[in-house]
Amino acid sequence: MCQNGLDWNELLPDSKKLDWNLWCNEVQNLKSLKIPRCIKPSNFGPYEYAELHHFSDASNSGYGQCSYLRIVNGTQVHCSFLIGKARVAPLKVVTIPRLELTAAVLSVKMSSFLKRELNIHINKEFFWTDSKVVLGYINNEARRFHVFVANRVQVIRESTDVSQWHYVESNSNPADHASRGLNIKEMNSSTWFTGPRFLWQDKIESESVCTELQLGDPEVKNVRTLNVLSDQSANIVDLFKRVSSWNLLVSVIARIQRFSNGIKGNDSPSVQERQSAENAIVRLLQQDAFRQTLSTFESRKRIPATDKLYRLNPILGDGLLRVGSRITKSNFSSEFNNPIIIPANTHVGKLIIAHAHNETHHQGRGITLNKLRSMGYWLIGGSKAVASFIIDCTICRKLRRPTEHQKMADLPEDRVVPSPPFTYVGMDCFGPFVVKQGRNEIKRYGLLFTCMCSRAIHIEMLDDMSTDCFLNAFRCLIAIRGAVRQIRSDQGSNFVGARNELLKEIDRTKISAYLAKKHCEFVFNAPDASHTGGVWERQIRTVRNILNTVLTLRQGRLDDSSLRTVFYEVMAIVNSRPLTVSEIDNPSSIEPLTPNHLLTAKSDIPLPPPGIFTKEDLYARKRWRRVQYLLEQFWSRWKNEYLAQVSLRQKWHEPRRNIKVGDIVLVKDIDMPRNNWPMARVIEANPDDDGLVRRVKVKVQTGTLERSIHKLVLLVAN
Repeated sequence: MCQNGLDWNELLPDSKKLDWNLWCNEVQNLKSLKIPRCIKPSNFGPYEYAELHHFSDASNSGYGQCSYLRIVNGTQVHCSFLIGKARVAPLKVVTIPRLELTAAVLSVKMSSFLKRELNIHINKEFFWTDSKVVLGYINNEARRFHVFVANRVQVIRESTDVSQWHYVESNSNPADHASRGLNIKEMNSSTWFTGPRFLWQDKIESESVCTELQLGDPEVKNVRTLNVLSDQSANIVDLFKRVSSWNLLVSVIARIQRFSNGIKGNDSPSVQERQSAENAIVRLLQQDAFRQTLSTFESRKRIPATDKLYRLNPILGDGLLRVGSRITKSNFSSEFNNPIIIPANTHVGKLIIAHAHNETHHQGRGITLNKLRSMGYWLIGGSKAVASFIIDCTICRKLRRPTEHQKMADLPEDRVVPSPPFTYVGMDCFGPFVVKQGRNEIKRYGLLFTCMCSRAIHIEMLDDMSTDCFLNAFRCLIAIRGAVRQIRSDQGSNFVGARNELLKEIDRTKISAYLAKKHCEFVFNAPDASHTGGVWERQIRTVRNILNTVLTLRQGRLDDSSLRTVFYEVMAIVNSRPLTVSEIDNPSSIEPLTPNHLLTAKSDIPLPPPGIFTKEDLYARKRWRRVQYLLEQFWSRWKNEYLAQVSLRQKWHEPRRNIKVGDIVLVKDIDMPRNNWPMARVIEANPDDDGLVRRVKVKVQTGTLERSIHKLVLLVAN
């Protein structure tokens, strides 16, 4: 009915009604069916051993299996039915061999179930099938099958032994009834409940059949081979490159030597076997690396001075080249007095270095070299090789490698192009400061704006660190200093919130024509990268030094008005600092250039005139010409004195390898021990205009972070 696509609520077609009626009548005969439940008759006596026999079979209609318990007591044999399974074949057409194999898997599953549920000790277990193809699949050792057959053969071989599977003729296979079906009368007279006759015999003899797979079996994968003729002879030393550790290489060679000597066993190699294997490895390595030197020894000639081992005064001991040292008369071991010579630039040399480095728990070059010497090895170029290995060691990088850095970037345009004061600003908060308000003491903060071009500063007081307070302070800056085109800052939470609210305000009401036109831009530095905000960080330190002095000299707490006044006075002091100090000790030099020359347009000493403005313009009646003269003087000296001073890089002079996508790094966290720094993978690299990467995005276990490369430790390069 399912094959014809009939629904449960549909009427049966006339062609199926006869079959349905026959089945319903047959169900009525189930009351005459009796299933023997006894597995050991009362007069049988104690049995000597018990066996489980599982039969499986399949047909186009379905597949199934049945299991029997066979107990033996001398010459008495009794078989009892334990369990049987019958399943219809899938609607999708499946070949008979596949159904037979599926039935065999069903027998294996029933075997596991019975052994788990029966409280009887089973001495032997047999699996029977009438399919020679299935036996060929199970006994196969050389060929590979398609996925369907391969998966089921693997299940069978994992749970049973190949020797447990036997062939049975189809007419003697009781599972044939499960695959084809029986009515009640046929079942009572069949071997379904009693098992086949040969199970009742004293001895069971299974028929030996050929289990070779036929050529062209559709379940066998086609194998394509390509013959290649090599023009180079194989070198056994090259095979060592397949092994990744010294201990493993020694164990492999020790087992090969044991097998070649006819010794069997899977025990771990002994100390003597390992020592013999180490000598064999080194002997093969020296024969490959020092072939000419060894031939000189064999011919009993002196080693020429041009030989790379000449300065080591090599000697031959136990078939190995050793260092001919001057301490042979000491009471130390021969391995220490005459260490074995090893070329460090070989794979075996690197394995020995890695072994010594691990044994010293990843210590430095000196300790690792001492460990190599105590092991009885002298590595040619060992110091350089060990240093190179430690540099590339992932664990050593995790423990001691410094964070990354890159060539110092060029100054941005807003630092080197003259512009009106506070057109481009950087900002940061500092504090808190405790002030008195009535009888209460509350905290106040300072917000510092610094002009990126002239290095002038402006300070506003904040009642708290909220976004609203910052916006009010920012509006005060614009009211006093004029419109701002760009703001740079660290990624403080109050600044991020202010950026979102300010941009929303600009988009919604266009409160300022200038801001709407110029788009006052917030530029955030990479998180946790304070060195990129050095312009304002240095100014904050200067402000703190002055504030500490002022507040130390004044007794008692300040109020809001006094603290704001102190901020403005500090601002005036900082803005009068010289931008350059190259001629500050020269009594005949002109007045040092300060930010106040630009902010206040005041100068006590006339400055040398550039351009079309003359010295007389300083005393002209027209105010604008005097201001213009002072501005020209400021920018001229700013270019010649200040800009020339900051043009040189103080550190990070050379470009280094860029951090790339796929690199594995450690993310520095100053609040955690180094061993707890999170490991991350670089998922995005953002190169600057010069092509060098200084900011990346990394993927950690908890999410994605944006970091400066100065907070990363490179572990594994992509």
